[in-house]
Amino acid sequence: MARASALALVACSEPADTSEAEASAEDVAVIPETLAPFGDGFPASGDPCRRLGESAATSNYLDDSAILVGCPTEASAEALGGEIVDNIDGVRLVSVAMGNANVGTGENGPATSESEDALVPGTEYNATAPIQCGFDNAAPTQSCTAGVNRNWSERPNEHLVEVTKPDGRKRAIFFRGTEPYSADSAQSDGSAGWDFETSRDGDRVTISYGPETYVIVDALITGG
Repeated sequence: MARASALALVACSEPADTSEAEASAEDVAVIPETLAPFGDGFPASGDPCRRLGESAATSNYLDDSAILVGCPTEASAEALGGEIVDNIDGVRLVSVAMGNANVGTGENGPATSESEDALVPGTEYNATAPIQCGFDNAAPTQSCTAGVNRNWSERPNEHLVEVTKPDGRKRAIFFRGTEPYSADSAQSDGSAGWDFETSRDGDRVTISYGPETYVIVDALITGG
């Protein structure tokens, strides 16, 4: 009789609905470092999805005209309005076209007047310009091409600048207004642990990201 009572207690302690337990685990799923996540949420700070950088797992899905995002749930992935391209370790990889005014709404309709900003023909950027750049801790005496996506996030006045480096790779730099606050990272170049520092001289801001240096003028961001 004692053995039967013990078995009954064990049975009662098991989850009544395993699918509910699995759904709960999915909601708190973390995005593994193998996907090179960065930022504190996408499209806004605190959101469950995160941008993904370059790694062995993501390299096939990176696109110059799109942002690659990782989401822990199907609902959060679908809400971005992009294309779900894979599911790796329970993380949905979503390709979101840059300049999509409806990121985070689940819609793909026309842009609103607030987000309308003409694109440079043949690009996904609102403006492009050469900027000063330097690598391997050298002074920024080289020239790199930079493109800006204005108001790219749902958060107001946030902008994305992508710089094409001499080796063809890109470095994304994130701005609030005209002030840069972060850059993307990738396992392939070791940038995950790099320091991000800025200094300003009038309308020019110098960004030091590890051994890389970029000088960006406010006019690229504001369109002035």
